[in-house]
Amino acid sequence: MSVIRWCALLAAASLVTACGGGPDGAGGGRQAASASPIPDTSAIVKAVQKDARLAAGLPAAITQAGKLKLASNIQSAPNNFYSADGKTPIGFEVDLAKAIGAKLGLTVAHEDMAFGSLITSLQSGRIDLTMAGMNDTAERQKQIDFVDYFQSGITMMVRKGNPDGISGPDSLCGKAVAVVQGTSHQKFAEEQSGKCTAAGKGPVTATATDSDTQNQNQLRTGRVAVLLNDLPSAVYISKTAGDGQFFDVVAGEPINGGPYGIGVNKENKGLSEAVRGALQSLIADGTYGKILDAWGVQSGALKQAGLNGGK
Repeated sequence: MSVIRWCALLAAASLVTACGGGPDGAGGGRQAASASPIPDTSAIVKAVQKDARLAAGLPAAITQAGKLKLASNIQSAPNNFYSADGKTPIGFEVDLAKAIGAKLGLTVAHEDMAFGSLITSLQSGRIDLTMAGMNDTAERQKQIDFVDYFQSGITMMVRKGNPDGISGPDSLCGKAVAVVQGTSHQKFAEEQSGKCTAAGKGPVTATATDSDTQNQNQLRTGRVAVLLNDLPSAVYISKTAGDGQFFDVVAGEPINGGPYGIGVNKENKGLSEAVRGALQSLIADGTYGKILDAWGVQSGALKQAGLNGGK
């Protein structure tokens, strides 16, 4: 296996954040399309044209800045993660964000931060948007607004061959699971633990970290029986990590399915509408579908860009 191929696979599986580039010094993530699970979507994004009508609805401060400050927790392939250079954000969310920005005549500046800091950073005005596989829920809608862009749900990742016999939520009783701090996965684990103990079974022991990479390592080494992850990440990682030999995804419908949302400050209604309009335009002209198809996540496509559609 070549160095470029190995680095691309590791980066795609969120197992590392940096790796050596190819012969020309560039990151290997987009060099060898035939050897990497990472698609080259640059032509799709570059083809997006500015919509002057939508851009006219932007807040004056953002128009003057000429950019959108967008925060993500950049570690979840294929949503958002670093290319093999360890510096360049890539993923289907990154491509969608760039396309939305282009439709509004803006560039997008990504900032990497802990998932648990995203909402407070948005409320404080430090950033304009969040886009990090965040579920649009009624509880979060009390804090921020969401422009919905994808349909997902919680999926259970297990070690290859499923040695612990995980078959569904009830089989988590008495087991240790890994989750990312502050996510809906953590909340589900806590709720399921309560159901287990109420039924006279062992609790679910949840280990919460700020790192999906750390959680994958815990699963690989058997310190936990399950890693709770979102559908696109779970499927992508299971296919790419260790050439598909590290993990399996437990079959079945995603748990607590619902939309991902682009987070916007509740006081910034103009930006919410501009982003929603840009996304709907990308859905209508086919750009949205092309991006999702390139990353293999078309099953989560939405037909309409909704606002606060989560339950």
